[in-house]
Amino acid sequence: MPKLEPSQLVPIVFGAALYGRRAWALRRRGRPVPSWKIGCFAGALLVLLVALASPIDTIGETRLFWMHMVQHVLIGDVAPFLAVLGLSGPLLRPVLALPGVYRLRVLTHPFVALPLWAADLVVWHVPWFYDAALADPAVHALQHALFFTGGAIAWATLFELLPEPRWFGIGARAAYLAGMWFVSLGLSSVFLWSSRPFYEPYVRAPRSWGFSPLSDQRLGGGVMLLEGSLVMLGVLIWLGVRSFAEAEARQRTLESRDTDDRVPGTGLRDAPRSA
Repeated sequence: MPKLEPSQLVPIVFGAALYGRRAWALRRRGRPVPSWKIGCFAGALLVLLVALASPIDTIGETRLFWMHMVQHVLIGDVAPFLAVLGLSGPLLRPVLALPGVYRLRVLTHPFVALPLWAADLVVWHVPWFYDAALADPAVHALQHALFFTGGAIAWATLFELLPEPRWFGIGARAAYLAGMWFVSLGLSSVFLWSSRPFYEPYVRAPRSWGFSPLSDQRLGGGVMLLEGSLVMLGVLIWLGVRSFAEAEARQRTLESRDTDDRVPGTGLRDAPRSA
């Protein structure tokens, strides 16, 4: 049976309560939250529950590195991704109005968010920190909290949950996404092409399903690479579709202005008036 850690499950229940209360308040004011956003946020909570309160947690912590990697990509990438899609400015307004929170918006600047996310991901996979998280439930809870927070900041920046710099358009966001992918690719490659296991607890762990410590570690790298590539490919396609939509909108605007400049009944442009 998976062991339940209140330090990790209580925030999920608290977040669900806050979201539900705010969504209900907006509905009463005639500004209902779209159903797809509610579904995305509920999906994020469900993903967190699966990651923390299922055999994934027990097996990943005590036996298999690749299963632990499944847990980490769920907590640090999939759940934050869905949570950000489920949020909006009106939903976040009470939080943004709290003293000091406005200053934290600097964390979603692209030049801040991407390095923070990368450092969070890489540092926690340094053997000393990773082993410390496995050995101490409090450190493990901190690791999970930072994985989720780092992922939420990274996705909130990409999806412009809060206003971003004017230069952060489609092209800049594609470059930002590429930066995320290269970091994920680099770390997963370390595991995929490693010649020795890095984490002592998994070397000592009972062998499960025929995996050696090294093959277990390499499979964990494959999990990270596959999940990251699928999610980022999906987002890249979305950016492409949005880019085409924006180009079409600009073209329609230009055509509309061109029509407005023509002399009625002639199809010819109105001559510029002299001063």
